[in-house]
Amino acid sequence: MATLSISGIILRFLLGGGAVVACHLVSKTLGSKWGGVFAAFPAVFLAALLALRLDATGEALVKKSVELSQGAVIGMLIDIFCAMAVVYFSTKQGWKRGLTQALAGWFFVSLVYAVLSGYF
Repeated sequence: MATLSISGIILRFLLGGGAVVACHLVSKTLGSKWGGVFAAFPAVFLAALLALRLDATGEALVKKSVELSQGAVIGMLIDIFCAMAVVYFSTKQGWKRGLTQALAGWFFVSLVYAVLSGYF
């Protein structure tokens, strides 16, 4: 398991949290549709890339950046399917049950992917 610096963790926290606050403000100002579009911005990915620069250099930085990017693509695809599942299940069964089912599906698919990829 890779080690993380305290500055890297703080950077991830600030950028990720800042993105959530910005989404909320955009949503309140421009409406929930624009807030949702803005929420799709991969702020956590950006924070991870910037923090990775604090934790690695040279060839190790390139290798870890490629691995992080590949994982981000898979994660974003899973997130898209989760959002589609929320819309489908919420329409059919109400928002609480629909959200719960979609998140449970997201967790299951992510866990299966992690196991098959050798993370667990």
